[in-house]
Amino acid sequence: MIPNITLVIQGFAFFAVVWLVMKFGWPHIIAAIEDRQNKIAEGLSQAEKARKELADADARVAEEIKKARAEAVAIVDKAHVQAAQIVDKAKQDAIVEATKQKAIAAADIEAQAHRAREELRGKVAALAVAGAEKILKREIDANAHKALIDQLVTEI
Repeated sequence: MIPNITLVIQGFAFFAVVWLVMKFGWPHIIAAIEDRQNKIAEGLSQAEKARKELADADARVAEEIKKARAEAVAIVDKAHVQAAQIVDKAKQDAIVEATKQKAIAAADIEAQAHRAREELRGKVAALAVAGAEKILKREIDANAHKALIDQLVTEI
């Protein structure tokens, strides 16, 4: 075998295979590569878009949390004010009730004092009448009169 002819035929065969691959196979390979590159680029752009949307969502969430905290602080402040108002009203009601009870107690004390005075007046009048009866029943004598008054005073 002649090495030169074999080499030339193998060269022609190689170029024929390369030409066939370039003519029929290469466009499919390039199309597949370009399709894959487009899909990768599209995936990267969607990932970037999703990253931006996530950042926007995080910003919105942070804003909503800030609003919710501000609203919570406002509610707590309102509750404190309302609690203070309730306590003040309760204090005022207690003062009014205490004043009423004090007035009722003062009136009751005054009524009891009045009854006690009237009862005491009645007893004093009864003692005076009893003393006058004893004086009138006895002989009117200064020593007996003085002893009787002393006796009445000690009984009171």
